[in-house]
Amino acid sequence: MKPNFKKPELMAPAGDWTMIRAAVNSGADAVYFGVDKLNMRAKAKNFSVDDLIEISKFCKENNVRTYLTLNTIVFEEELNEVEDIIIKAKEAGIDRIICWDLAVAELCHKHNVSFAISTQGSISNSLAASVYKRLGAVRIVLARECSLEEIKKIRANTDLEIEAFIHGAMCIAISGRCFMSHHLFGQSANRGECVQPCRREYEVIDSATEKSLIIGEDYVMSPKDLCTIEFIDQLIEAGIDSFKIEGRKRAPEYVAKVVSVYRNAIDLYFEGKLTTEKKKEFLKELETVYNRGFSSGFYFGVPSSEDYAGVEGSKATTRKVYVGKVLNYYKEPEVVHILIESGKIKTGDKILFIGETTGVVEAGINEMRVNEIEASEAQKGDEITLRVPTLVRRNDKVYLIESIS
Repeated sequence: MKPNFKKPELMAPAGDWTMIRAAVNSGADAVYFGVDKLNMRAKAKNFSVDDLIEISKFCKENNVRTYLTLNTIVFEEELNEVEDIIIKAKEAGIDRIICWDLAVAELCHKHNVSFAISTQGSISNSLAASVYKRLGAVRIVLARECSLEEIKKIRANTDLEIEAFIHGAMCIAISGRCFMSHHLFGQSANRGECVQPCRREYEVIDSATEKSLIIGEDYVMSPKDLCTIEFIDQLIEAGIDSFKIEGRKRAPEYVAKVVSVYRNAIDLYFEGKLTTEKKKEFLKELETVYNRGFSSGFYFGVPSSEDYAGVEGSKATTRKVYVGKVLNYYKEPEVVHILIESGKIKTGDKILFIGETTGVVEAGINEMRVNEIEASEAQKGDEITLRVPTLVRRNDKVYLIESIS
């Protein structure tokens, strides 16, 4: 029997054209992104206001919705700039603004631009939702601290769209509002400038004895990444309208993999085919790209000491290693011509093609020709050809997917 629940929107992060195309090609229903200023990932790759028309056109052609983030606090002298961005976003056909500062919400209302209230608003009850509805909001991005049971209660008492995070980095601060980066480095998280000092190893010094302890073993300010793949069916059944993936500062292959996994999981659920075994397979796929270990976040209660990352960097089970570039692609035989510029590859390997127009394409090497002769291995300086059914383009970068033991 088919489920009775509405299929949720799957929303992907985008910091550049490669990420947008990776998200769209992998099955995202919507993408969210920022322009040069006034978004919470100012240190990520961002677009310019002049890119909005092209972004909107490309996404509309692919039936993908576009959400522009203007979700920092806004100072008095920036009000004119904010209004100008909102006007240009409307003219470009951007579908929605994601904001937190009420000045941005008011300007969206003034210009009849659809807007959602960001997770920085810490909305955790239906009464708060009703206040934002009166201001004109059409969607609320719930506080990260909401449990699954709390979300169900909010859903029962508001007709606003509800958006919630399903995957990606979590922050030790309340809904991401943190002052540590600003205090230590003058780089405000609330202005999108966070340098993430919480992710580092720290030493505690006893000033009386000058003895010290390293507290980096547990990384007590650095949470694991959120991952909901093992209970994604419960989130669907809670009536959440939009599933949001975090990661505008991560690599395009992260976007491609995470979007494709959750796309498959959501679709299988609505086909009645999302089994426990499939969830386990999906979890292993998610482990192959950047992650700090996985946690269920606040969905089933307050995170414990087991939800700290334990490392400064990634726990991914694979990494990408640059090996070369595409010289040409022949559409009719679906064959790619590659120059190996570093390292070596062999049959049985998996490779990634990454490019601004291509996005991200993963392929396995079943057989190949090396310098026009059938062979099982190629090294630096060799030119190889192999069959890749998905279109890639000249000068796309080629990476070997390497297991990390």
